Amino acid sequence: MGTPFLITIATMALLSSLAIASDPSPLQDFCVAINDPKNAVFVNGKICKDPKVVNANDFFFQGLNIPRNTANRQGSNVTAVNVNNLAGLNTLGVSLARLDFAPYGLNPPHTHPRATEVLFVLEGTLNVGFVTSNPPNNMKNQLFTKTLNPGDVFVFPEGLIHFQFNVAKTNAVAFAGFGSQNPGVITIANAVFGSDPLISADVLAKAFQVDKKVIDLLEAQFLK
Repeated sequence: MGTPFLITIATMALLSSLAIASDPSPLQDFCVAINDPKNAVFVNGKICKDPKVVNANDFFFQGLNIPRNTANRQGSNVTAVNVNNLAGLNTLGVSLARLDFAPYGLNPPHTHPRATEVLFVLEGTLNVGFVTSNPPNNMKNQLFTKTLNPGDVFVFPEGLIHFQFNVAKTNAVAFAGFGSQNPGVITIANAVFGSDPLISADVLAKAFQVDKKVIDLLEAQFLK
């Protein structure tokens, strides 16, 4: 097997890895998502609206300036703007969100399986952080954390568990950008303790090294 062949294989592997690192690049100016299947085609899992009837409203979202209700157990509220409520984002590979926090409100540990997130703090003080994936040789996952003030920016790498916590007595507001039209979100505690059907208490007790009674209490809490 010659050197040129190995170089070719290595180059193809590199290009392949880059190609799947984010949403596929579009091959047209836009593909406004539409639910009407008549005379339409699928692109990135959505049906494209006929370009002849596309208008400015297809690329428009209103109301991200409005504070959201944070009267919940976590004291936070995330307003997502993605392809599901802004059809013009389809195939463009970006989306965003507004994050509102009550005093000491928390956006609990979660992941975005399809996107890197960049966070900008507009108001308040947030403690944020992410945890690395499992390292080799029984080393511990590393936490990267920072306290952010208005004007500060922090990046959460794609797929890694991260959080935002308001450490002040006042409300906080932040905006997040994502490298996907639909980044997805997995809230760790909800997924583990509130799935339907529930994950076996035996599995969770062994995984977390706690008594099954603790798992029963946690599952009861998340099913409320």
